[in-house]
Amino acid sequence: MEQIRNFCIIAHIDHGKSTLADRMLEITGTVEARKMKNQMLDRMDLERERGITIKLTPVAMDYRGYQLNLIDTPGHVDFSYEVSRSLAAVEGAVLLVDATQGIQAQTLANLYLALDQDLMIIPVVNKIDLPAADVAKTKGEIIKLLGCAEDEIILASGKTGEGVPAILQTVIDRVPAPKGQSNAPTRALIFDSNYDEYKGVVAYVRVMDGQIDKNDKIKMLITKGRSEALDVGVLKPDYSSTSHLSTGQIGYVVTGFKDVSECRVGDTLAVLKNETDKLEPLKGYNEVKPMVFAGVFPREGNEFEDLREAISKLKLNDAALVYEPELSQALGYGFRCGFLGLLHLEIFQERLKREYNLDLIVTIPSVAYQIYKKSQDAEAITVRSPQKWPDPSEIAKIEEPWVSLDIITPKDYIGSVMGLVQEKRGLYKNTEYMDADRAILHYDLPMASVLTDFYDKIKSLTSGYASINYEFIGYREADVVKMDILVAEEPVESLAMIVYRDEAFTRGKEVVAKLKDSLPKQMFVIKLQAALGGKIVAAERISAMRKDVTAKLYGGDVSRKMKLLEKQKKGKKKMMAQGKGSVDIPSDTFIKLLKR
Repeated sequence: MEQIRNFCIIAHIDHGKSTLADRMLEITGTVEARKMKNQMLDRMDLERERGITIKLTPVAMDYRGYQLNLIDTPGHVDFSYEVSRSLAAVEGAVLLVDATQGIQAQTLANLYLALDQDLMIIPVVNKIDLPAADVAKTKGEIIKLLGCAEDEIILASGKTGEGVPAILQTVIDRVPAPKGQSNAPTRALIFDSNYDEYKGVVAYVRVMDGQIDKNDKIKMLITKGRSEALDVGVLKPDYSSTSHLSTGQIGYVVTGFKDVSECRVGDTLAVLKNETDKLEPLKGYNEVKPMVFAGVFPREGNEFEDLREAISKLKLNDAALVYEPELSQALGYGFRCGFLGLLHLEIFQERLKREYNLDLIVTIPSVAYQIYKKSQDAEAITVRSPQKWPDPSEIAKIEEPWVSLDIITPKDYIGSVMGLVQEKRGLYKNTEYMDADRAILHYDLPMASVLTDFYDKIKSLTSGYASINYEFIGYREADVVKMDILVAEEPVESLAMIVYRDEAFTRGKEVVAKLKDSLPKQMFVIKLQAALGGKIVAAERISAMRKDVTAKLYGGDVSRKMKLLEKQKKGKKKMMAQGKGSVDIPSDTFIKLLKR
């Protein structure tokens, strides 16, 4: 136990966590040079394509007689639950700050999460090899933030490997060895899990007390599920069987569970040879609060069971996902899913498509509203989708979720950022100056305003320099209405949305214009309309596809051409008389509508 060190790397998105982890794997010889590739710990194709970390990834490294257990964490605000779970399994955190960008919003958010867990913080300035690196300024920001001495800050470059041995030595010297009783009954915290086609449910655990051996009978203290440890070992970063995990170690247990609901993240794994009835479960994690809700339906009704299975397996690997079955009159059976943000939803949609080969319809995301009805005794009902919106005549008042928002921006852009946040209905609280060049703006803002294109707009207004972080603070009253979208005079349930009453006209015009650009032409005219109740607030038309019936003619009398055009006109008239056609809406249309 004295030779074990557990730590993770925390930072803002794109500050070089995965590259630094690559150098650590190289220096400790965990991965052979011939197998080494960039972003080694980003196991998903999606992570490698986008260049971001989505999943926490544990890896065990042997270095100078010590076992170093590293957990690489994501940096995007939508995956902060992954970070909080990683921090509960370790004793130390390497705080990585990019020398060209300085401290960003998510750096602060992740640091506060680490301080809440009382972890040893090791400050590192990364990317010192870049020409734009301002090491002195970045050091100053870290000293001001942490109150540490200048010689405690390590200078490193994840790209060249400079300073990485110093980080590993500092982890050995300063991160405390794990505490725990090796002869006590076994308790291990499940901080992540995965579904393997051949192995079934694999739990990633941190052993707090006792030990786990291969073939031990195991029990979950919260779900009460019982099984057998078919294999145990550490991740290097692939499964490496050791047949034994002792106190303080981080590793995996092949649980033998086939039902994914029996092995939950945050549960405590115990060994049955000990008296498990008297054992108290470990503290686990706070329940995650989803911010964004969207309906997910299979395009083909017979794929509902495949979708159910796929979501339950993804839930195992994505603990922040919340879902419940939903029945829609237009779209059939599906699920109402809760996410931490739009990127989370986009990644979820993409993973279902790639990993489970499912063709989906995803409704326009919305936040959860609290609605008080006139007839009831002040009891609020929570409405997560426009489809469940009550009749306007029954509503007494509506409340929407608000968040506390922090924006770190260079001072030259403060005016434009303030203008944007006010336009999004933000309430200004105060401004703090980090140094002569950068400030933190504090606002309260409706969650729905952050939901759409807020992140992209902040980035474009500030040339990519600003960063944001937000936290849910409660519900406040709102004047919102349900807006229906009609395509070919039929309301499309999956396009219905909740909008502010004073923005309904503008938003309606925006949506129908976007639909006009993204829907394919049909053989008939398609009417596009946005409606509040029975009142149309915006409309567009997509003209019918025109087939060139005269293409086969090669000269001759003009009456032949007129005859064919006349015949086509009669055909069109007949089609109009038969009624409207049906229009298929491509699934990427929903994401396009959100990105405005």
